[in-house]
Amino acid sequence: MVKKFFYIFFIGLCLDTSLPAQELAATITIQSNKVDNQVDAKLFPELQTQLKDFINQRKWSSDIFAAEEKIDCNFFITIESVVSPGVFDAKLSVVSNRPVHNAAYTSTLLNMQDANFTFKYQLAQPIEFNENRVQGANALEANLTATLAYYIYVILGLDYDSFALKAGVPYFEKALNIVNNAPEGSGITGWKSYDGRRNRYIFLDNFTKAGYDKIHGVIYNYYRDGLDAMSEKPEIARTALLNALMSFQEIHEASSNSMAVPILMQAKYTEIVGLFTPADKAMKKQLLTTMSAIDIANLNKYKEKLE
Repeated sequence: MVKKFFYIFFIGLCLDTSLPAQELAATITIQSNKVDNQVDAKLFPELQTQLKDFINQRKWSSDIFAAEEKIDCNFFITIESVVSPGVFDAKLSVVSNRPVHNAAYTSTLLNMQDANFTFKYQLAQPIEFNENRVQGANALEANLTATLAYYIYVILGLDYDSFALKAGVPYFEKALNIVNNAPEGSGITGWKSYDGRRNRYIFLDNFTKAGYDKIHGVIYNYYRDGLDAMSEKPEIARTALLNALMSFQEIHEASSNSMAVPILMQAKYTEIVGLFTPADKAMKKQLLTTMSAIDIANLNKYKEKLE
């Protein structure tokens, strides 16, 4: 794989940067079977098409992305109920993937579930987002695009961080702008620190609050020094991976309000087991100690494969 930032820099010298340069190759799926008998049959197919265009055709950064450089990501919206005409309670699942240098597989950067997604959508409603006016004219309509834009900037932040040291910071700051100016209204949750133990505010706080700067470098170490180097220097790369995971553990244990590390570890079990199966006993022992702190849900699986 061509290194993203060198690639972008090169073609940025060669091409007119005013040309469209969308960053995402997203799929959007809306599961609405719970409410299909309560809404117009055209509503959710239309919304799905509109959201696909909104995410994939909008320019979210100033960089140039070739087709093969676009970020593979998925947005899965499950409509849970109709609150009132045109207003829906939903769950949102967001997954983004990153290619690995000289490998035939991709690595999951983000695998997150958001259970607090309430929005308004009616037939022919325009899908609009203005980062200078996040709240829009209607809070429930704005919450649809504000939530999606928030996750888009998180995806960009993680992807950029994984290729260049702290390169994702500007995108986390854009997501923070959305949090600070998020729509407010009846039924809208997830934007405030007190909206439960797991919410958009807390997750982003783990990337932007003073004292959490280290996480950006650890993401870079895991992907560039670890995954991307496995094909050429596997022993050195495996050590870099373990050091990165131990650093994630330090970040996680330093705060009782840590949400980011466990989420970043979701869906990593198969990848980590595959990478560390050839490791010696001492390295495996340290890995198990580390994963017991940052991926408790899969600890027994790690023990089964690595002890």
